[in-house]
Amino acid sequence: MRRLLACAAILLMIAGQAAAATPSERRGLGFAKSHCARCHAIGRSGKSRLPQAPPFRTLHTRYPIETLAEAFAEGIYTGHPRMPAFELDPDEINDLLSYLKTLER
Repeated sequence: MRRLLACAAILLMIAGQAAAATPSERRGLGFAKSHCARCHAIGRSGKSRLPQAPPFRTLHTRYPIETLAEAFAEGIYTGHPRMPAFELDPDEINDLLSYLKTLER
């Protein structure tokens, strides 16, 4: 029984890592870890460190992910009060949107 549980745990870990499988999705996850995780929960579970920062896994319930491209290109200045102003280049936008789409699945 313990061996079965250990195998199940390993498979769940592998499945979680496979969620960001394409190069673009992996780069988007890396960007989120580097630039967003300080405030936002960027994975499939967990609370955001900053309560005003919505978890990434819920963004698609508020906004169609594709519509975020324009906001990322122009810069988001009022996401939440402590959110820094930023603008992303087209490759960063593509990668981050690719990662965010994995959270919809």
